[in-house]
Amino acid sequence: MTRPHRLRIPTPSAPPLTGHLPFTDAPGVPDPIEVTGRWLTRGGRPWFPVSGEFHYTRCPAAEWEEELRKMKAGGVTAVASYVIWIHHEEIEGRVRFDGDRDLRRFAELCARHGLDFIPRIGPWSHAEVRNGGLPDWLLARDCVPRTDDPAYLAPVRDWFAAIAERLRGLDRAHGGPIVAIQIENELYDQPGHLLTLKRMAQAAGLSAPLWTSTAWGGVRLPPDELLPLYGGYPEAFWTEADGGWPDTCRKHFFFTHQRDDEGIGADLRPTTVRGGDPDALADRFPWATCELGGGMAVAYHRRPRLEAADIGALGLTKIGCGSVWQGYYMFHGGTNPLGERSTLQESHATGYPNDLPVLTYDFQAPLGEYGQYRPSYDELRLQHLLLADYGHLIAPMESVLPERLPEGQLDRDTLRWAVRADGSSGFLFVNNHQPHEPLPDRPDTSFTVEFPGEAEALTLPATPVTVPAGAYFCWPLRLDVAGARLDWATAQPVCTVDVDGRTVLVLAATDGIAPELALDAGTVASVGAPSGDIAEVGGRILVTGLRPGTGALVEVEAADGGQAGLLVLDAATARTVHRGVAWGAERLVLSADGIVFDCDEVRVHGAAGRTSFAVLPAPHSPLVVDGETVTAEADGVLARYRVGSGGDEPLRASLTLVRPPGPAPEPATCVLGRASAPADKYYDTVAAEYRVDVPDDLPEGAVLRLHWSGDAGRAHVGERLVADQFFSGRVWDIGRLAAVAALRVRVLPLHADARVHVPREAADAARSAVVRRAEWILGRVRAVRAG
Repeated sequence: MTRPHRLRIPTPSAPPLTGHLPFTDAPGVPDPIEVTGRWLTRGGRPWFPVSGEFHYTRCPAAEWEEELRKMKAGGVTAVASYVIWIHHEEIEGRVRFDGDRDLRRFAELCARHGLDFIPRIGPWSHAEVRNGGLPDWLLARDCVPRTDDPAYLAPVRDWFAAIAERLRGLDRAHGGPIVAIQIENELYDQPGHLLTLKRMAQAAGLSAPLWTSTAWGGVRLPPDELLPLYGGYPEAFWTEADGGWPDTCRKHFFFTHQRDDEGIGADLRPTTVRGGDPDALADRFPWATCELGGGMAVAYHRRPRLEAADIGALGLTKIGCGSVWQGYYMFHGGTNPLGERSTLQESHATGYPNDLPVLTYDFQAPLGEYGQYRPSYDELRLQHLLLADYGHLIAPMESVLPERLPEGQLDRDTLRWAVRADGSSGFLFVNNHQPHEPLPDRPDTSFTVEFPGEAEALTLPATPVTVPAGAYFCWPLRLDVAGARLDWATAQPVCTVDVDGRTVLVLAATDGIAPELALDAGTVASVGAPSGDIAEVGGRILVTGLRPGTGALVEVEAADGGQAGLLVLDAATARTVHRGVAWGAERLVLSADGIVFDCDEVRVHGAAGRTSFAVLPAPHSPLVVDGETVTAEADGVLARYRVGSGGDEPLRASLTLVRPPGPAPEPATCVLGRASAPADKYYDTVAAEYRVDVPDDLPEGAVLRLHWSGDAGRAHVGERLVADQFFSGRVWDIGRLAAVAALRVRVLPLHADARVHVPREAADAARSAVVRRAEWILGRVRAVRAG
């Protein structure tokens, strides 16, 4: 039975409020940033930023520049970072901005690579840091932190002055990258204190067109002073071990116009207390985010495990809900610095409800702790390419929900979908994925969208489809492509690229849904396709039967003479698309490996052996890879290059069992009755111990991958702790070992009575303590230049 889904686009709303907020850019900047009641603008054009969190103090400074290039290649346009007080002034009066703490150099690198910068200056950050980032010496004073207590504000004033001095001249007035500054974090009930902090930061000399605040938890903000930013995570480490999948996470896989997430930070505030009115904020501010879950940390008592689809589906759903700023926490994982006087992680020892690892803050992020590429990077890059080309259209479009909505968060039978539209065109969003509780296939699905003033509704596709379990996608509605109107495509727009004066729109097919392209016949002079069927049906040119891939290029001549191409890639190939300026022109580089663009050089971060990549449009001359000229092979409309030989299998590492495990440590509990991480002494007495010999010629960037099970693990070089992890069923990667002779790995078993949540499929393995296999992932960076 066909299951139609209907939605009526309302007449476009009145223009949004403008000029009602005191956010002003520096005089004379060429691209002034402004905020309307529904979206942001830059240079007078709707602006859809994509921000990604990357903590510079959690990454060696020598790696910053390449990691920022990776973020940019992933579609991030702004880098957000906490300026963590305790990382800079662990010892009172000794404020450090050297080495890995060099805030100014990090901001300058963002500017060098065309990335905006958003410092989140606190003074309280959270960030799973000791004391939320407040130094121990401050807490030892007779003062009330996070209030207007003069004894607290005095050191905060000095701290803001130190930040301002490091960032002097990097504001927009001087051509700098700072587009926003966040005040405090997750402070929901003290609007007066937030305003005090903003005024103090301004008095210190900090300047930005946007001043922001986190807005979840029923926040109360000083009226019109701070731009509220929202969030949403697919999972949470901060809830109870036996609490199941939180409803506050489940909600983010539905299309809704509710912005708030009362679950974020709920372990540190009373959830029964509600502050401001989110609806009142929605009337004056656009829906912007700063903490969409790019991953999730693991705490000792609760260890969520995220998949790429969890992150991708949440991100796409938020665009469909109405987001006009996609902000991810974290986009790049990191490693806590070792403190001079204490460890610097959130822990029971400092009165916090969660024990976090001493060092690792990998966060299962799209770019891992050591810069590893994860599948979620490809999922998000696919969406960011869409926003780079069409974000200025999507941002002003209102989110419209269908007539039939899910009856509640336990409804798995009603299809979840929405449309962003402006009255004449739009984008249709579908999400049929959520973690833990899979959603079923949706057979015989079609959509009817009524545009205002149109006699005929748009019903698509021509032949109903099955929306597969786990699918999530965006389809264009009445999209202009070089003068031809694409009424719909059952494939997601990726990006456009100019090929010999022709605009080629790249689309991504969804596995299990046959591509169907419907062009308005009145806007088209001719259509050609290498395969499939072309037919005129009801005033539209319908293209069906395409086999997605690099050869599925539909050539279109518009009635006004414009030339267009519609290239429909299969889902896997679409997730290899990178776009950037290379060899004198904007190009697409398709590679399963990581790609960064650096002036006239493209670097491929791949495996040690064979690699391949394709380019569109093809360069006019051969390419030189690591000094060797390589020529292209034809691959549909792309030029394909193959480099290297041999397999890409990891190199087995030398692994020696030094000591078998003893009995699991007895469980201990602390704050809120939650399980506490095992004490240090157990690693010396009952942990299984292994030795891993490190090859003398280990290249920079190589990662040791441990296939292991147990409760918790630590790795040492001599007596120095270099890595740690709580087991959640994932492999354990350890990097930055090139100058090391040997590694000592210790693993504890999990006690049968420990109140610890481990993903179901890994729960039994946690009770053993074993490293089954160790291997070296020998990454190689290849430089590609024009010949």
